Amino acid sequence: MTFRNRRLPRRTLLRSGASALALPLLDAMFPAIGAGAVKPAHRFLAFYVPNGMAMEYWTPKKDGGNFDLTPVLEPLAPFRDKVTVLSGIQANWNYIHAGASGSFLTGVARGGKNEVEIVAGVSMDQSLARRFAGETQVASLEMALDPPNNAGACTGNLSCVYTHTISWRGPTSPLPMEWNPRAVFEKLFGDSGSTERGAREARLRQRKSILDSVSAKLSSLGTELGPGDRAKLDEYTESIRDVERRIAKAEQQPDAALPKMEQPQGAPAAFEDHLALMLDLQVLAFRSDLTRVVSFMIGKEQSARPYPQIGVPEAHHPLSHHNDLPELVARMSKINRYHTELFARYLARLQAAPDGAGSLLDHMTILYGSGISNSSRHSGDNLPLLLVGGGAGTLRGGKHLVFRDRPSMANLLVALMDKFGAPVERLGGSTGKLPLDPVGV
Repeated sequence: MTFRNRRLPRRTLLRSGASALALPLLDAMFPAIGAGAVKPAHRFLAFYVPNGMAMEYWTPKKDGGNFDLTPVLEPLAPFRDKVTVLSGIQANWNYIHAGASGSFLTGVARGGKNEVEIVAGVSMDQSLARRFAGETQVASLEMALDPPNNAGACTGNLSCVYTHTISWRGPTSPLPMEWNPRAVFEKLFGDSGSTERGAREARLRQRKSILDSVSAKLSSLGTELGPGDRAKLDEYTESIRDVERRIAKAEQQPDAALPKMEQPQGAPAAFEDHLALMLDLQVLAFRSDLTRVVSFMIGKEQSARPYPQIGVPEAHHPLSHHNDLPELVARMSKINRYHTELFARYLARLQAAPDGAGSLLDHMTILYGSGISNSSRHSGDNLPLLLVGGGAGTLRGGKHLVFRDRPSMANLLVALMDKFGAPVERLGGSTGKLPLDPVGV
């Protein structure tokens, strides 16, 4: 069937009684030739791996377009043309594990000095979340596979906050990473129990009714409070407005057809099952354009997770302190490779997910890597980093870029903000913008 004079909504459904089936992407869902192309949404994913890297098994020996796929990078071979390996970039805050994750997206040069002083900077993902706030229902998702521990000291004498998140809304506002898939589902769809349209609409109506009542009471209460309490009330009111904005955005998309998914009951016990469920939720959020910004930690810094399923029964963090012993470094590299194998499976799903004239992977910029290189020395030199995806036309992969002037991670973050059309003069301790498109490479 050909539609010559009109366009179908991208979320068109075929209905039969109470059931509905989402159509695949059809030519009729896009403008006719000559009518102008629809600019694809550009999405960002930070995929953080903890405890550094077995650098001998990670770093290609050749630079440029003819780089070699090392043992850790080998699983990414099917996506070589969408992978850029970055070498020579330095951590901004080189302070054991706290600085690794604490500066990964913030680019800050230092954090707090004790377990109760918590300070960093606005992270790149949250800068993007503000940029997209008016375009999606959920500004960003912060996800992890480890439960949070936001009290006490976890690394040196610093707060556990630094090792348990990479996302910061403000200099003193770290965002908890959600590890429970049920909570992620509820953030995306409410506690409706399903992505089914009727359940979501009923929940939206209920929430809107509650918020209307709360907003009226807040307005009345504000006239009776002193300046200090009014400031607190204003902060709370702002969070209410954010929920109202998400509801308004949802109401603008009443015909949104989503893949059927029941609300998860909790986190599966098996690592691979937990990971698969969290990645399912990410793909669902990206495909439905509920959010365009996700930050994900496959493990927190100092993670002691063992990997007996790949022949590494030792806990990850103690093994990472290998003292450069070849046999221990080799065993550590198995964990690093396993992470890229799991990441490659995720890339395959993004590549297979249609998005406009391309795929989700074509329209994503993924920052993969760690805030430590040689973990035995807690080194912040030559961080193991990848850029993956087509960047909605802004990224050209298939190369190994070696930066010999030791630029900082913050300079990379500034360059990435440019790719999203959201330029910033400075981010964290940046001193400029990293050239990601050098001539002749």
